[in-house]
Amino acid sequence: MPSMLEVRDLAYRYPGAAEPALAGVSLAAGRGAVLGLLGPNGAGKTTLISHLSGQLPIQQGAIAIDGVSLAEVRRQAPTRIAVAPQEYAFFPALTVAENLACFAGAARLHGAKARERAAACLAFAQLERFAGQRAARLSGGLKRRLNLAIALLPEPELIVLDEPTVGVDPQSRAFLLDAVRRLADGGAAIIYTSHYMDEIEAIADRVVIVDHGRVLRDAPLADLHAEGARQLRVEADGLERTALAAVLAPFGTAREEGSGVVVDLLADGDPAPALAAVAAAGGTVRRARYGECSLEQLFLDLTQRTLRD
Repeated sequence: MPSMLEVRDLAYRYPGAAEPALAGVSLAAGRGAVLGLLGPNGAGKTTLISHLSGQLPIQQGAIAIDGVSLAEVRRQAPTRIAVAPQEYAFFPALTVAENLACFAGAARLHGAKARERAAACLAFAQLERFAGQRAARLSGGLKRRLNLAIALLPEPELIVLDEPTVGVDPQSRAFLLDAVRRLADGGAAIIYTSHYMDEIEAIADRVVIVDHGRVLRDAPLADLHAEGARQLRVEADGLERTALAAVLAPFGTAREEGSGVVVDLLADGDPAPALAAVAAAGGTVRRARYGECSLEQLFLDLTQRTLRD
């Protein structure tokens, strides 16, 4: 099935910036699927989202929805795309119901249709009990749910969710993740950004990792997990990391990483002899993991471990 959203060779440089915020980003998102968008601070995620929401003009490259340019789609049917930003996007002084009524008007909904959509979004976000409460008095989780409800008012086909679970309690987080999955299962195309790798692993069908304005990896989540299928990670007492790496080197390509050593085993490799060699060298294995690569580990490998502002 063709992708709904296609971003091709998108590049953007802010005035006066030494480096581009985006440097040839290409990606696609399809209906009925969640695309997890990952990247450190300053990777270019916000700039990409700003393009999708129409806040930034395209300097280079193209964005299309069902083969039609984003600019044309925004002229003809701007509500096909919705963005739930990381910041709270509602009026604190208004009640939940008043916010929905206000934003329904902004989404060109009127009369019975506006009331119908407001009621549906209240129900979807489970906010009925709080309809008369001022938004400023809501908890963090309820505010996030109101953000989502407002974004869903015009029944968008492409929904961009930017860090939608920041500052929420575990119950609200679980609810929001389930809601996102339900939206995708209902046919929407979802782009979901988060710094929480477990969220992406829980709901994403495909993952795009960006850094320094470039796409570092774009693949189905299952494929990314499989990249570490022959990878052995070992932490051991009684051996320094350098010595541990030397012991494991005959079994594949070994490198020191974190508090242990990672070995990409040979094609016919078996982790058991490698672990036995550690014991024979006087080490006691404290932790070992073999097989599926975690998304967090892959992310750190690709983007390095340097802190970002």
